Amino acid sequence: MIYLDTSYLVRLYLDDPGFAPVRELAASDHVSCALHGQSETLAAFHRKLREGAFPPKSYRALLAQFEADLEAGAFHWLPAGPDVLQRIREVYAGLPGTVYLRGADALHLATATVHGFRAIYSNDSHLLTAATHFNLKGVNIIPPR
Repeated sequence: MIYLDTSYLVRLYLDDPGFAPVRELAASDHVSCALHGQSETLAAFHRKLREGAFPPKSYRALLAQFEADLEAGAFHWLPAGPDVLQRIREVYAGLPGTVYLRGADALHLATATVHGFRAIYSNDSHLLTAATHFNLKGVNIIPPR
C-alpha cells in the first residue's frame, strides 16, 4: 500500500505536469490517503473549473468519475483520530521555526505516520520538507521541468 497526498491524487484525474509517472505508481499498488484528501481533491477540481481549465459539463463528468471511484473502493481513506492529532501536537511542539508546515499537510503526514507508512508521495515541496519531522521519507517521482 502507498500513501499519496492530494497533489498526486489530482493527477490521477487531471493531466497536470507529471501525471503519467503518478498514474503508473498508483497502478502498482493500493492507494491510501487521509480522509480529508477527499475534500482537498474536490477543491482542486473546482479550482480548475474556476480558472477555466474545462467547461462545467467536463467538471460534472469529473465529479461523477471521482464519485464512482469512491463507491468502487479505489482508495483506502485513513481517519484522523486522537492519535493523529496527538502526533501533530508533538511535532509542532518541537518543529523549528524555519519549517513551513500547513495544517492540512500536518494531517497528511501524521495520518501516514500513525497508520504505519514509511514514505509519502507528493510534489508539494513544503510537505516533502516537513516529512522527516514525522519520520517519513518524502518522495516526489515527478521529474523537474
